[in-house]
Amino acid sequence: MQRMVARLGALLAAAIVMLNAVQTSAQTTADPIRYTLRFPEPQTHYLEVTAVVPTSGQPAVELMMAVWTPGSYMVREYSRNVEAVAATQAGSRGAQVEKTDKNRWRVSTGGAPTVTVTYRVYAREMTVRTNWVESEFAMLNGAPTFMTLPDGMSRPHEVVIEPARGWRRSMTALPEMSGGPHRYRAPDYDTLVDSPILIGNPAVHEFTVDGTRHALVNIGEAGVFDGARAARDLATLVGAHLRTWGSLPYDRYLFMNVLTAVPGQIPGGGLEHRNSTMLIAGRWATRTRQSYLAWLELASHEFFHAWNGKRLRPVELGPFNYDEEVFTRSLWVVEGITDYYAELLVRRGGLSSDAEYLEALSNKIEDLQTTPGRLVQPVDQASFDAWIKFYRPDENFSNAAVSYYTKGAVAGFLLDVKIRRASAGARSLDDVMRAAYQRFSGNRGFTPDEFRAVAEQVAGVDLRPFWASAIDGTAELEYSEALDTLGLRFRPAPAPSPGRAWLGTSTRNDAGRLVVTQVRRGGPAHAAGLNVDDEILAIDEFRVRADQLAPRLDQYKPGDRIALLVARRDQLTKLDVELGAEPPRQWRVEADPSAAGAREQQRSRWLQPPA
Repeated sequence: MQRMVARLGALLAAAIVMLNAVQTSAQTTADPIRYTLRFPEPQTHYLEVTAVVPTSGQPAVELMMAVWTPGSYMVREYSRNVEAVAATQAGSRGAQVEKTDKNRWRVSTGGAPTVTVTYRVYAREMTVRTNWVESEFAMLNGAPTFMTLPDGMSRPHEVVIEPARGWRRSMTALPEMSGGPHRYRAPDYDTLVDSPILIGNPAVHEFTVDGTRHALVNIGEAGVFDGARAARDLATLVGAHLRTWGSLPYDRYLFMNVLTAVPGQIPGGGLEHRNSTMLIAGRWATRTRQSYLAWLELASHEFFHAWNGKRLRPVELGPFNYDEEVFTRSLWVVEGITDYYAELLVRRGGLSSDAEYLEALSNKIEDLQTTPGRLVQPVDQASFDAWIKFYRPDENFSNAAVSYYTKGAVAGFLLDVKIRRASAGARSLDDVMRAAYQRFSGNRGFTPDEFRAVAEQVAGVDLRPFWASAIDGTAELEYSEALDTLGLRFRPAPAPSPGRAWLGTSTRNDAGRLVVTQVRRGGPAHAAGLNVDDEILAIDEFRVRADQLAPRLDQYKPGDRIALLVARRDQLTKLDVELGAEPPRQWRVEADPSAAGAREQQRSRWLQPPA
């Protein structure tokens, strides 16, 4: 009987394997959705999409559009930019289209094998996660562009681009199809969404690392951005990442670099993809040392995601649910540890100095240590709350929350050094990331406990106290052990002095009005009852101009009491404030001049590991 049961079990298992193989084969050979993108009037910021959708003979099909894009954890309601959805059946007969949800449409087919759907997309939001179309170029992301079949995401998706007049080139990580230029085929919807497209006349700087093709694709060089230099340095940077991970996980990689950022108007930034990244930067980024290092660090951050985030990922981040939020407590790993390595690998590639790297690390530590929210929100909770907090910061964000980028990066630094110390320099966070990549970079992903288990196995010590305080808790981080291990110190504070008077606010110049934008928890203004959106009018009976608050406060010293006249919803209010002392910059990391021997060697191996 037992043998019969075992045989039946084996037959059932074989049948399941065969069924899965049939389903996979069917998905692979399924008819693709075929899109055509047109730009008849790009100066109006519209693109036109035609999608030929297979119906499998159903009387109606449902189409959906993603509400968010992977790597940017906020629901953005991309369907708000979609207009004029229409459809035709075989023979050019009109087909009924009914919107059934905020991001879904039901299209009648009349039983035809395909239905052709057309729609327009308004594209004038200059970010790495949205679309931009203008007379000079188009920058497109998959999630805000392509409708798909909710039950057919595993089928191929083909894209044909008809560039606007004068545009000669399209660049994307999508595999090319035969039959002419501007023709691409994604094996599934996830790949389509994960492959942004640039169309126009970009400058393309190609380079090869370890036999693998790469390209820096610049829109807007304008004879200002030094693309040739940037490509050379990217090749060096890719080499530093290669030495950390051990291999390159792709056949071709694109750094797509849109040079349009303008401070206060168009922000810079980046978004990771499996075989590419989209960057937005200023065209003058190569002109100064500071701005160029910032650009290299941005590129390094997004490139590190080719491993950490796109292939090594939390279990929750795939398969993707494009209809709603996907919560994970591991963004401190995905983004924070990535941010730690971003600047470190610029240093390891020889593109920055020890001092420049320590300055970057200092900035992260100081940013964290001067954020009151670090004592309120654990970093794993900050990861979970990204959808409702990080991408929607209000005036109280720094008082009540912490950035999983910043605290995750600092925690990554402390974890790295803790492993180095425990193993006498034999192992590091590099080994943790490689081991996690080997185990979890397949289809499944890792859980928080699994990542921690890998770290403890590599370290060879119990890390539960570290997880409890640095990741799950809000206790102050302990830096002395890490600094001592690497022969570093916090720069000694200057001789005691009364310091500058401090109000504890942030303000903006609103057409000549001095308006409060943030009140720091625990600061003098907070204690006195100053509110966000109050307009500061006077100090001690004298008018304060919108650009004169700092010089006016310089006339006082800490401990002085002032009368602050404010307008709150047009009602005048007087507040008594006891000024505090401006917090000193006490989190500046530097080499300890007394460090020698093993400590100095540890620091050298950390910043410049052997090739």
